[in-house]
Amino acid sequence: MVAHLLKLKLILLRNSLKRSPWQIVGIAFGALYGLGLLGLMLAGLFFLTFNEPELARTLVILGGSAAVLGWAIVPVVATGVDMTLDPARFVTFAIPMRQMILGLALGSLIGIPGIITLASALIQAAAWWQYPAAVLAGIPAAVIAVLTCVVMARLGVAATTSLASSRRFKDVSGIVIIIPLMFIGPIIGFTATAVAFNGDFLRRLADILAWTPLGSAWAVPGDIALGSAGTGLLRLLISALFLALISWAWKALLARALVTPAHNATASRSAGKLGFFARFPATPTGAVAARALTYWVRDPRYSASLIIVPVLAVVLIFAVQTGEGLPPVVLAIGPLVAFLLAFGISADISYDNTAFALHISSGVSGMADRAGRAIACAVFALPATLVAAVVPPIVIGRPEALPVLLGVSVGLLLSGLGLSSVFSARYTYNVPLPGENAFKTPPGSTGRTMLVQFIWMGMQFVISLPMLIPAALYLFGLGGVWGWVTLALGIVYGSAALVAGIRIGGRWLDKRAPEVLLAVSVNK
Repeated sequence: MVAHLLKLKLILLRNSLKRSPWQIVGIAFGALYGLGLLGLMLAGLFFLTFNEPELARTLVILGGSAAVLGWAIVPVVATGVDMTLDPARFVTFAIPMRQMILGLALGSLIGIPGIITLASALIQAAAWWQYPAAVLAGIPAAVIAVLTCVVMARLGVAATTSLASSRRFKDVSGIVIIIPLMFIGPIIGFTATAVAFNGDFLRRLADILAWTPLGSAWAVPGDIALGSAGTGLLRLLISALFLALISWAWKALLARALVTPAHNATASRSAGKLGFFARFPATPTGAVAARALTYWVRDPRYSASLIIVPVLAVVLIFAVQTGEGLPPVVLAIGPLVAFLLAFGISADISYDNTAFALHISSGVSGMADRAGRAIACAVFALPATLVAAVVPPIVIGRPEALPVLLGVSVGLLLSGLGLSSVFSARYTYNVPLPGENAFKTPPGSTGRTMLVQFIWMGMQFVISLPMLIPAALYLFGLGGVWGWVTLALGIVYGSAALVAGIRIGGRWLDKRAPEVLLAVSVNK
């Protein structure tokens, strides 16, 4: 039965590659990237274990701890990233629990993340080749470390499956769990400061992690190589006991999920409340805007993408802060927020999936569709952009930069919404299906997604040149008048680009609406 589950995983992986050449491209890029990392790690570790074994041990513990933490967090943050062997699908099959657990665990290693993790663990064990005892202990420690990663991932999936019977949980949990990412900036700043003022910070951090389940298995070969065999064996025992504990927890949650499979609960709503539909005019454009804005508020696939905006702003602030305050680079927050929010509707039709058929069957014109979606995004994007453009120059004492920042930010937002209105009518790619986790990546879609996003960014830069050129003249000190020119161009030219994008995108959508529906409905 274990072999059958592994064969099933391979068949599903093979079939997914047959769906589109872009999926093969994505797999190829991922594989090349992983092989490159493995090569660098192999060369670096073999060199360090021979010359700086203490440094090699520190890096292995830190990297291994990050790997375990990543395997544990990603399934919680992105439930359903790889559900080809979803336990809920085996509810009607009488598969022995022991064989199912082993099959699911080994099946998790089939794929780029599993292969890279397994190869990395074995390579770091073999890197201590000049210490035979370290290699002999490092191989089983590496196996335990990899199994810990896999079981932690499956434990998160099983726990989420048990809790996901509520639709409200699905809508809220993904967003709530991402909130701690807001602390990435402070963590980065604190770590950088600690390393700068204390050269032993990373070594001491590794020593702490080595006594936790995150890094205990990864510390074993380094401890033995440095002459602490007793400590290494004790940490190996800690790793084995922790693996047994989480395996037992996974078995219990899996058994519960198989007996009580998750179901979608329908939330009761009071009749007569139209929400945003009551706040927009009763026109095709107003109806589309109300529907799109409802998606932005209630659909985690939309709202989760908004988390990226404040996260990047926080990371930027803490990454560039100095002891003397915030540097002028924080002025880029306004244009950055505008750029990201404008890109937000570049895949809105893809998110509709088969629901886009409502627009076709009801006779909504392409222009009304494009305008409604742009208006819905602008409802929150315009205030956010204005705040992001006004607050930084006031905080750092550069109010004279307000006109140029407002011009660039508003211009990027308006022209970007126009460009996205064209792009989403012409270029589509696979996105998480309705009801799936917002952070799920459909297999093999990475290549096409990256290509479309790269083309969008290039075209956005080109159409923004009329605003960027006077902004550059202002930055080069050629006169404050260029800041006001930038502001005027940002409003006038940006509005013209938005209207042109809505019209062009609307005409394209009218011509190829059936093809668009077919494209967004393929990902089932």
